[in-house]
Amino acid sequence: MKTTRKESLKRRHRRIRRKVSGTPDCPRLAVFRSNHHIYAQIIDDVAQHTLAAASTLEPDLRNSLSSGATCEASAAVGKLVAERGMAKGIEQVVFDRGGNLYHGRVKALADAAREAGLQF
Repeated sequence: MKTTRKESLKRRHRRIRRKVSGTPDCPRLAVFRSNHHIYAQIIDDVAQHTLAAASTLEPDLRNSLSSGATCEASAAVGKLVAERGMAKGIEQVVFDRGGNLYHGRVKALADAAREAGLQF
């Protein structure tokens, strides 16, 4: 039986999560991409606590963007989550692409977060 795209994504995500874990010194920047929106969180896995988050569902981003499913929207989310992380003193993170391929919207978010000052 052929594996579906969703099964492949889950398989990749499990494989990545075995290796990637956030600590208080170097939290995890987790990305979730849906068909209509993108979400990013900076997570301390040891304390199981979200330190900063941003998504295209936030009112200020939603009003300024035509769609939440574009590279432009992803870049805005990446910049916003990086700014919120930097405000809390987070400079170094480990990137968790959530099983998605590092291409398109996920890459745009990562590049914008790097430009805003996060290191990974």
